[in-house]
Amino acid sequence: MRYLFVHQNFPGQFRHVAPALAALGHEVVGLGVNKPAEPLKGVRHVLYREPKDVLGKAEHPLGGALHGLHDKIMRGDMVARAIEAIGKKGFSPEVVMAHSGWGEALFTRDALPQARQLVYAEFYYGGAGSDTDFDPEFSRRSPLSEERVRVRNTHLLHALSSCDAALTPTEFQKGRHPAWAQDRISAIHEGIDTTRFAPDANAFVQLKSAGVTLKAGDEVVTFSVRQLEPYRGYHIFMRALPLLQKLRPNAHVVLVGGDGTSYSANPPPGKTWRDMFLDEVRERLDMSRVHFVGRVPHGVLTQLMQVSAVHVYLTYPFVLSWSMLEAMSVGCLVLASDTEPVREVIEHGRNGLLTDFFDVERLAHGIADALGRRSELGHLRAAARATIVDRYDLATRCLPAQLAWLQR
Repeated sequence: MRYLFVHQNFPGQFRHVAPALAALGHEVVGLGVNKPAEPLKGVRHVLYREPKDVLGKAEHPLGGALHGLHDKIMRGDMVARAIEAIGKKGFSPEVVMAHSGWGEALFTRDALPQARQLVYAEFYYGGAGSDTDFDPEFSRRSPLSEERVRVRNTHLLHALSSCDAALTPTEFQKGRHPAWAQDRISAIHEGIDTTRFAPDANAFVQLKSAGVTLKAGDEVVTFSVRQLEPYRGYHIFMRALPLLQKLRPNAHVVLVGGDGTSYSANPPPGKTWRDMFLDEVRERLDMSRVHFVGRVPHGVLTQLMQVSAVHVYLTYPFVLSWSMLEAMSVGCLVLASDTEPVREVIEHGRNGLLTDFFDVERLAHGIADALGRRSELGHLRAAARATIVDRYDLATRCLPAQLAWLQR
């Protein structure tokens, strides 16, 4: 069989399944806009051109949403043109799988009408209790906000309506999609390499700028996100730190994440979410015990999780982060927000701890209590890893399930 995977940051979620298909003897091509850091064995990588921003943000209440839709239409067209080009060079895939999030799946049916059309359906926005109206500090439902969500979902609906089948990583994400589409969506996670993400009692991390070495057994609290922003509860975590430091005067807090935005709205001009919420509590903090390390290599992040006494994970009802599952795989004691995507994996008191997303005081006390009872809560760490091995292991669970789904 000939497979084409489309993802602007290929390989993305196809990192494991694409080379696995190639190893089985299939011809596999990946289409994206950047060269991967490391080539995937057996997979040919082809680039398409990024669309040019020719629209500009219109001065209209829906301007941002319209601008985003325009970008996705242009990106979908670029993908279609790239498919035509590789077709002229002799590659005609029988199966196309495209991530629908950036518009790349909009015209694959038109470009390859005879191919099976598969979609990676990561997230569908809106609806009661969704990410768009979860946090009253930053969003409130209104007719205009509902219009923005409809525009934001336009390209996703086109991809769903034209695909033969779709894949999403969790049941929560499947359930966010329209009821008419859910029968064609299968929930299979990309998988966690539990051999790579494993406990290590000898792990340590040197924070050279602070002159601090952290090792397993120390009072280390970790918080790791792609960007330090409200969607992942950064504001809630920062507001909990002054009380946490009073309760646990020897604890070190390490925050991993960039200063930009991935999912939240942009902060006020000239500011970052990181600095806004740090400035809110800075005068009440001992900054010698709070360490912002920015974006770090994945290996360093793993070491941080291996030395972590408590890993805090907060999220809106949104895409579940790989980092939470990786933390559980290395045997972290995870204290997470009691939100729907988290509850699919963590059961309070069995394989982790849950707390109300908005309750700052409860979060601080929860972290402090977990630090004080580390020896008593070892069974939660063991159960966390067992959950990932049993349900999300890459080699024995998720990759075989993805391959079986694709080959069907």
